[in-house]
Amino acid sequence: MPTIKEYNVKLKSLKNTKKITKTMKMVSASKLRRAQQAQVNAKLYAQDITSMISRISASAESASHPLLKINDTTKKALILVVTSDRGLCGAFNTNATKQVMLWVSENKEKYSQIDVSCCGKKGFMFLKRRFTLKLNYENVTISPKFDNAVRIGNDLSQSFITGEYSDIFIVYNHFLSPISQKTVFEKILPIDPTALVKETVAKRTPYVFEPKEKELLGFLIPHFLYFKIYFALLENSAGEHGARMSAMDNATKNASDLIDRNTLLRNRARQASITKELIEIVSGAEALK
Repeated sequence: MPTIKEYNVKLKSLKNTKKITKTMKMVSASKLRRAQQAQVNAKLYAQDITSMISRISASAESASHPLLKINDTTKKALILVVTSDRGLCGAFNTNATKQVMLWVSENKEKYSQIDVSCCGKKGFMFLKRRFTLKLNYENVTISPKFDNAVRIGNDLSQSFITGEYSDIFIVYNHFLSPISQKTVFEKILPIDPTALVKETVAKRTPYVFEPKEKELLGFLIPHFLYFKIYFALLENSAGEHGARMSAMDNATKNASDLIDRNTLLRNRARQASITKELIEIVSGAEALK
């Protein structure tokens, strides 16, 4: 049975842990509010640009932009995996990497090669020994910026246009609530205009393009890809803070339970020690009679 001193040391450690987890919960809650607001602000724009690209691209010729073309010559896939740079957020990162491993096991016969690019240190550390790593983007998930999305989008576009990869996918955690995130695995290249919205475009609309169709799509299609990546980074950031807040809340509750349990055990050990000393005193007094 542990001594009273050992219980005191354990209780001190548990109380320090509780302070840390409670503080981390408060910090994550503050960051979550900012990340969620950014995600909400971008959501309406994402819906509008998706709808517009769908209508315009479906009405234009598929050869109008190289990111709309289907590549049948090369059967190689690239997966952009978005995770967090920091841990202590439950199964948040594990869910994304598990989804990658599951998809690869189900689709490895369709492709001659499957590579990955990573946004986030946790995904990079897990996947670098299991796949050929194309690129690793550092410090882009802590505070998502559109400039980083443009850089990532340019790299992906170049790999697709040159024919290095026939299909490019993205994996990230979609924010539903602070206690719920859904892992999303979707194709981002080539862009399928008819799959961007629920309603399939039945026929081409005779739009009058100004500037010219090629010039207009040359701006809109890459911009749509950039914003798609940026929105995924925002969703992932909000999900990360929500998952960490929930995990730290559970850790704080568990620490409180352990403090109560060990306090009770320490009091029992102290009472047992006092009882033993009283018995020794009484026994000694009886022996002197």
